[in-house]
Amino acid sequence: MKNVLIFRGGWNGHNPVETSDIIGGRLREHGLHVDIFDTQDCLLDPEFKTKYNLVVPVWTMGTIGGEHEKALLAAVRGGMACGGWHGGMGDAFRNNTEYQFMVGGQWVAHPGGIIDYTVKVVDPGHPIMRGLPAEFPMHSEQYFMHVDPGNHVLATTTFGAEHAPWIKGTVMPVVWTRRYGQGKIFYSSLGHNLADFQNTPQVADIIVRGLLWALD
Repeated sequence: MKNVLIFRGGWNGHNPVETSDIIGGRLREHGLHVDIFDTQDCLLDPEFKTKYNLVVPVWTMGTIGGEHEKALLAAVRGGMACGGWHGGMGDAFRNNTEYQFMVGGQWVAHPGGIIDYTVKVVDPGHPIMRGLPAEFPMHSEQYFMHVDPGNHVLATTTFGAEHAPWIKGTVMPVVWTRRYGQGKIFYSSLGHNLADFQNTPQVADIIVRGLLWALD
């Protein structure tokens, strides 16, 4: 049995407890052992690197201790998978650029706040996206991110001019995979809050598929 560690905290507006409970439950349905911690100190467990196969940060903004970050990054470089969603992974620890290097991107804006937009699948043959609609609507935050051009992009969104005219037509990655050292990385910018998980089934489906892909 493979083991998953979810550590959660940070800004409560992204419902870290409720959303990680959903994803943790879905992963358990796939036969995985999932431990969920409301502290970063779990990263300092001497058995962290050997016990877990996947780590899932759910910690919007906030800060991370120096030793905690060192343990996390070393584990992923050594082969532990890492995956997550929205601000819980893609807007965590804003001052930690090496963490952002691992993720492959960092949130910088969501023009207009909660808006209607479209997600387009650009690699329909990938296991994470296979069988999903070619496009699907979202009513949520449309993340504008600074991203690593080396990411393997699986889905995108295109910005309009309504809220920031200078970015009209910008095609922004929404779902991607990458490597950090020996570790496989998965990220989805979808999943702003509990309502997104409840109202748009593709949100949780993509996350669960991505985490399973990272573990494979």
